[in-house]
Amino acid sequence: MKKSHVGLTFIRESTIRDKSFTERAPKLGGLVEFYRSPARIQWSPTGTNVPDYPKLAQLWWQAVGDASSGAKTAQAAMDSLCAEQEKVLQRLERAKVQGEFGPKLAEEHDLAYWNKDAVAKGHLAPQLKVANEKEKPITVNYDDLVKSWADAKK
Repeated sequence: MKKSHVGLTFIRESTIRDKSFTERAPKLGGLVEFYRSPARIQWSPTGTNVPDYPKLAQLWWQAVGDASSGAKTAQAAMDSLCAEQEKVLQRLERAKVQGEFGPKLAEEHDLAYWNKDAVAKGHLAPQLKVANEKEKPITVNYDDLVKSWADAKK
């Protein structure tokens, strides 16, 4: 709980639902409302539990650093991150240290396969490359955005 209060990184559903975050919510700019809303699933479809979070977080920040410093392109950093994460998850799966709740890696397929499969099942799908990646940005009113998260819970 302390780690979540200090770093605002939520590992468990019970943490974000804790009374202490209800009390802090007005001071956290919509963070609590977002993580308590169904909108969170759009961004984190697997939920808030992450196997071997300390190791995976280390990999994420290395990839972010590589991309932001220019040491790697964003795509190269994400490809590298994916390969490194799979090594960690494969190790956890083989060792069975997390029992039935541990990672279970799927057979490898290309992005088009996963997109088609997710759409067919009505799930949030990995996105294919779009024709216009430099679309004109739009600004969403912050209060309307936070309200949409609260409305999504209803």
